[in-house]
Amino acid sequence: MASVEYVTLEVGDPESAERFYTTAFDLGSQVRLKASDAPTSGFRGFTMSLIASQPADVNALMDAAVDAGAKAVKPAAKSLWGYGGVVQAPDGTVWTVASSSKKDTGPASRRIDAIVLQLGVSDVAASKQFYVGQGLTVAKSYGRRYVEFAGESSPVKLALLKRRALAKAAGVDPEGTGSHRLLIGGDAGSFTDPDGFVWTGSE
Repeated sequence: MASVEYVTLEVGDPESAERFYTTAFDLGSQVRLKASDAPTSGFRGFTMSLIASQPADVNALMDAAVDAGAKAVKPAAKSLWGYGGVVQAPDGTVWTVASSSKKDTGPASRRIDAIVLQLGVSDVAASKQFYVGQGLTVAKSYGRRYVEFAGESSPVKLALLKRRALAKAAGVDPEGTGSHRLLIGGDAGSFTDPDGFVWTGSE
């Protein structure tokens, strides 16, 4: 079963981005950085999500990100599905930080339970079929709205949503042009998907 092993964010200033991510999230090898001056503007068509076990951890992660230079896009708050908020890193990447729990069960920490890459696509059903053809296995599917791929052991989980729905959930304008500034590393091989997201294969 194919999976996502890491993502590479293409950034204008790798040293500055490295300082930010080490200070804010300390993500280890799952998120890598690469210098790029590829033209890009507005929403890049994806979000990165950090899943934590409780609201206090969400707050700790978001506070650390803002203190390190991120922009608060949506303050953390309770919702029907749990608790979460959104920040935008100095390099432009949109990060959602969330927990399915609405109540704290212990002291706050900055522990991350899972990292999820959410791709905004033009046709969820078509992209689902494309990825199944690349060896990914569907774990959840809600028609043309949302698809999540299996991967309990996958370092980075993958989900597909309509581009506008993903932007709305993140609280950002869906318009954007140019490079996604994202490379996806995994054992599905090297290819470009229907929406221009580039997979580089495993290193």
